[in-house]
Parts: sequence; structure tokens; C-alpha cells
Amino acid sequence: MKNTVTNFRHLHYFWVVAKEGSITRAAERLGLAVQTVSSQITLLEQAVGKSLFTQQGRRLTLTEAGRLALGYADQIFLLGEQMQEALDGAGNLRTRLTVGIADSLPKLTAFRLLEVTTKLTTPVRLVCYEDQHDALLADLALHKLDVVLTDHPLASGSTLRVFSHLLFESEMLVVGTRVLAARWGADFPQGLKGAPFLLPTRNNALRGRIDAWLDVHGVQPDVVGEFEDNALLTTFGRRGLGLFFAPAALATDLAEQLEAEVVGRVPGVREQFYAISNERKIQHPAVEAILAAVHEGMLGAA
Repeated sequence: MKNTVTNFRHLHYFWVVAKEGSITRAAERLGLAVQTVSSQITLLEQAVGKSLFTQQGRRLTLTEAGRLALGYADQIFLLGEQMQEALDGAGNLRTRLTVGIADSLPKLTAFRLLEVTTKLTTPVRLVCYEDQHDALLADLALHKLDVVLTDHPLASGSTLRVFSHLLFESEMLVVGTRVLAARWGADFPQGLKGAPFLLPTRNNALRGRIDAWLDVHGVQPDVVGEFEDNALLTTFGRRGLGLFFAPAALATDLAEQLEAEVVGRVPGVREQFYAISNERKIQHPAVEAILAAVHEGMLGAA
């Protein structure tokens, strides 16, 4: 008869072995004998009635049951780490805000939104994670995050119990280094034919609107690079590898931090920015402060 209660020490050993891909390396990490770790994994497999690993050459790989168990173990031990952090912070005057930031979101936008939380009467401790939009939503649904900041709304028909809150939208600018702006700024936008451009990848919500705008104006750019990560795109842009699109709401920051000059305004292309939460009404005081700042126009929507 299988045990009905999982031994969490055994589960922890399984989790470390799965992460390391080897009982030997897991034993070194845990400071235990190889035989001890191996026997504990065997006891766990007996308890759950499933093989969790299979041997492929010198490496252990997860079975289908093992992959399923690892998903739950990840959640359990992440929550355990968060619990310890919360206990360590008990009595700390700072309110914790755990934020997921989509990798396609301009980092200057994320900073401007979160900067509001640094000026609250009650101090905030920011914990920021960056990942792809869908991965962050999954973590949000599991309550690993308080809020997700993204340039994507929640997809229609999504089964996740999370809710989109439109923060603001901004028309776009074409920007670049001083040299590129001087070279390609005349006769905008027709003068952009053949100009070097850095664009988001086609899975980015903004890319379709950019392509449509280029087609309408008959502009065929020289696409130097396509980037999923907005921070990497702007780094290449700052180095003068190509022109790129950026939100008009960040024009001042672009000039100061990226030394980017405006080549032309693109009012027909607008980018939206969202906060996604587990609740229809956001209740975290720091996120409420962000929403209030947006509604009061403090973030410079354009």
C-alpha cells in the first residue's frame, strides 16, 4: 500500500537530483553520501508507486511521472523559500512587492512604473523577475507574483483567473544615435527607405503594427536585427547599429539615458502597457500607487 503522506525530505532529495541531473552531483551539493541519496530516491519512488528517473548514458533523465513531480516540487520549494524570506523579513518595515516584468517591456517603462513605489510613505522592498509573458502569467496564477507588468493584454479565452488592467498607451517614435538621426531624419518617413533598423521579433505584439506602418508608407528598411528582449535591442540601438521604435512617453529618458535622438513621430503606432493581477480590483498598496500615478498623468502617457 502506498503512503498517503509524502516525505518532504525525500522530495527535496529528488528535487536536487532532478536539478543536478546526477545523484553524485546532488550528493555533493547536499553534503551526503551517494548511497544515502540513492536510497532516499528509491524510497520516494516506492511511496508514490512510480519511477521518477530513467538512466540515459551517464545522466539521469526524468520520466513523465518525474516531470510531473518536479513541477509540484518546484512550487513547494519556491514557496518554502518565499516563506523563509517572509519570516526573515517579519518586523521589517518594508512591504514586499514581487513583480514579474515581461522581457518585451521597455526597461525604462518598467523603471518609471516601479519608481513610484520607492516614494511611498511605507517603504517597499521590490523583488523583480523577468521572463516571457506567458511564463509570468503562469507564475502569477500560482500566486508566486503580486503583479505582472507587460505590453500584452490577457489573451481572450484564457483559462487563467487573472485580470488585465490597462495602465497607459503611448504613440511611438523612431529614434537613433545622433549620427543615424542626422543621416535618416530628412523627409520622414519616406526617407527611411533602406535605413538600418532594429525591430522586435514577430511574436511581439508591437511588431505587426510596425510592419503595417512601414507598408503603408512604402518603407522597406534594412533590418539589421530582430530581438525578443527589449533591453538587448536598445543596447544595440545605443551602440548605433540601427534605428529603433520607442514610446513617446519615454522621450526624455531616451535622450538622457540612451542618448537617442528623435528621427520622427509615429502616431499611427501605439504601444499599450498593462498590469495583470489575480484580482479584478488590485489590493496591494504599492500597485495601487502605480495605478494612481498613471491616472494622475504622472508617468507621461502620450
